[in-house]
Amino acid sequence: MLKRKSKHGGEHAKATKPANHRNPIRRRIFFFIALGWFLLLLGDRVDELRVYQGALIAIYALAIGSLILLTGYSGQISLGHGAFMAIGAYAAALTQINFAPPLIVTFIVAVLVAALSGALLGGGASRLSGPYLAGTTLALALGLPTLANQFAFLGGETGLSFDVGFPPERFGLDFTLYKWFFWIAGLATLIMLWVIQNILKSRYGRAWKAGRSNPAAASLVGLNVGRRKVLAFTVSAGVAGLAGALLGMIAIVSPSAFPLSLSFAILTGAVLAGLTSLAGTIIGGLVLVIIPDIAETISYNLGDSEAVVANLPGLITSVLLILAVILTPNGPAEQWHHHKEAKKKKELAKGH
Repeated sequence: MLKRKSKHGGEHAKATKPANHRNPIRRRIFFFIALGWFLLLLGDRVDELRVYQGALIAIYALAIGSLILLTGYSGQISLGHGAFMAIGAYAAALTQINFAPPLIVTFIVAVLVAALSGALLGGGASRLSGPYLAGTTLALALGLPTLANQFAFLGGETGLSFDVGFPPERFGLDFTLYKWFFWIAGLATLIMLWVIQNILKSRYGRAWKAGRSNPAAASLVGLNVGRRKVLAFTVSAGVAGLAGALLGMIAIVSPSAFPLSLSFAILTGAVLAGLTSLAGTIIGGLVLVIIPDIAETISYNLGDSEAVVANLPGLITSVLLILAVILTPNGPAEQWHHHKEAKKKKELAKGH
């Protein structure tokens, strides 16, 4: 009798486990669909400047998400992620100019070319870690603009135009080009963040975290830490390439569009968002978009000095990075999660 009961219980557990396993995925799908619907409705009710800024927030959020995957989960530091964004942007622009395929194909090409670049760099630097890996990615970010200027087909300093076309006529005359950019950037970001979230919740995400926390222990249980790091670098570079293609969509694809300061800004946004959580990517993107407005307001009050206008955004970014490391080292989203967990523990302790 006990045996039957145990068997029945075991079958019941097997039957309920897949359903429980699917629920988080369904919740994430519903959340991203609801968020996307809200953002698209919001885009129809704000002016052109806010729509443009909304597209920038989405692009920065996606770039920050790629860095969270790489640094927060696999423990690899990149100071040159703007280089992978540039690679994706150039790949998309060249594909569109030379072959004129559907828009989604240009984005896929951007992801694949940037991912291949990440795989090559990650494979070559798989034995590096800490400041050595950071220095390698920094060198890539410094050298890539110079390389782009050496080849005429890359457009030099003038750059290339990545034309995604006009919005479909069925959207009406009031549907402007900037709203079209916002829809494309918002939809691509939501889909890719959903993909990243599912990857991080899978065995790959758990393996990356294990290799980051204790590489020796991860190797002892059979995980190939080096190969997992290369995979993380590949996926992260591909996501950054898509972010770069989206940025090239609303700007000229040129070396000046992907300076070293862009890589530092993305790193700052990732620290502000929280390196172990995708929940704060929108916060990080929002802060990066607001910084130029704050700098412009301050410089106007100080007399519109050219030196202030040129250097103030970098100063604000640096100050925010220092404050984030001191006050919220894991980001506001992670801090809020820990606060909720501590509150639950206190309530349970009171109940007992």
